[in-house]
Amino acid sequence: MKLKIMLFIMTIVMFSCKESTTISPMSLKVPKRPNILFFLVDDLGLKDLGFAGSTFYETPNIDKLASKSTIFTQGYAGSRVCSPSRATLMTGKFTARHGVTDWIGAKAGNNWRKNNRQDKLLPAEYMLSLPKEDITIAEAMKANGYKTFFAGKWHLGKEGSYPENHGFDVNIGGWHSGSPKGGYFSPYINPKLENTKDGENLSERLAHETINFMKHNKAKPFFAFLSFYAVHGPIQTNQEKWKKYRDKAKSQGIAKNGFVMERKLPIRQTQDNPIYGGLVESMDDAVGLVLNQLKELGLDKNTIVIFTSDNGGVSSGDNFSTSNLPYKGGKGYQWEGGIREPYLIYVPWNKYNEKAIDYPVTGADLYPTILEYAQIDLLPNQHKDGISLKSIIEGRKILEERPLYWHYPHYGNQGGDPSSIIRKGDWKLIHYYEDDSNELYNLKNDPFEQHNVASKKSEISSKLSKNLKDWLHSVDAKFPKKDTGFDPIKRAKYEKMIREKRLVQLEKERKKMLSDNFTPNKDWWGSKITKE
Repeated sequence: MKLKIMLFIMTIVMFSCKESTTISPMSLKVPKRPNILFFLVDDLGLKDLGFAGSTFYETPNIDKLASKSTIFTQGYAGSRVCSPSRATLMTGKFTARHGVTDWIGAKAGNNWRKNNRQDKLLPAEYMLSLPKEDITIAEAMKANGYKTFFAGKWHLGKEGSYPENHGFDVNIGGWHSGSPKGGYFSPYINPKLENTKDGENLSERLAHETINFMKHNKAKPFFAFLSFYAVHGPIQTNQEKWKKYRDKAKSQGIAKNGFVMERKLPIRQTQDNPIYGGLVESMDDAVGLVLNQLKELGLDKNTIVIFTSDNGGVSSGDNFSTSNLPYKGGKGYQWEGGIREPYLIYVPWNKYNEKAIDYPVTGADLYPTILEYAQIDLLPNQHKDGISLKSIIEGRKILEERPLYWHYPHYGNQGGDPSSIIRKGDWKLIHYYEDDSNELYNLKNDPFEQHNVASKKSEISSKLSKNLKDWLHSVDAKFPKKDTGFDPIKRAKYEKMIREKRLVQLEKERKKMLSDNFTPNKDWWGSKITKE
């Protein structure tokens, strides 16, 4: 059935495509079939970039891209964790609809008890791969004559559900793993990525693979998707970059304490991690390599560049790497720090002056946006939750207010709670499943979610809550269940251990990374053991 639909789409486009069209406000000719270059960074927080306010991390190449891009200041990932967000990008659907609601590999149902966390709920079951019945953005592009390329992190299913099974002609490095096995320096442990040079940096390697693809396909329209493993843990860098950011942290003044307790885990308050700083800069270096080669190849004038992340920065859990302040929370959390992302779209021929747009958008919108720019008929039965942003990018249309939905019926490794979210206009409601409670924020007046007004604005809260529940049931969403074996005494012991031991341990690790005699891990290629 999917093949028939794709062939039908291809037939329509063959008869409907024109040599050129005039669609910009300045009546400029645009490419008949522009290339699409998509950068997706893993676990990158909005505040991890210079243009978005970081004074610690250095990202000159991304900042330069931002300076000429349309910046969606209220851009959101599809989820607070990776696999669901990536499935939303590929399908144009919100997580409750496509069914991949947690990172693939996370325990669910009765298996959750094996984590020995003593939580009140058993997380919902979820899809373990990208649904085969969906027509991915890569399949839609391929069916319409585009050469498709994927490099980097996939994490959308095991063998049989790899990039090449979902529309990508070329797959370099994409398999079931959600982290860079073997680390960020070759030799890697990845059956889809050949080891060619010991000590090679992974982000740089993926950049060169992307460049090689563009060189060999510059005469054809292409869809290149560079999905960095960076800046996911294990966080690693080289000696030079570690020292640079260690010295920078010292010059800026090292805070006495870098963590506070959130509801369930410590959460980082400072951007002073020199290892993470080096990892972010290496990723930015790789972005620069690709963009510079795009220009060298003469492709920069007919290539749309998209840049975003799959969820918020890791401020809690995993490697406790960064701070998303002043946004609340981070990866795995239900607040803005977990889902608000850098969201850049660069259209070289777009002359509309408004470069910062505050209309709320999500990862689901990129599918139809790409199709419309590629002059491919939209597939409304596929990208059901996304809308094309082309008209607003070009300043031709004010888009209507619409509800946005997030569904995460799971516990995150980072301390987030099973909950669902609706955002409509300036209002954001979070529904929690442990106690059936709501939080309500007015993001225009309170963008950092400091004032829960659910009780004061009960009418708005009730209406949004009903809208959220109705929508979830309409898409047959799965929900967590009470754990009848929940032991509050064991839970209290677990929380005491986190407060009294984990918080202290994290502060020690933070100070150690910033010390003069810090010793890098042995698997960081090129790092040296030094005592300065």
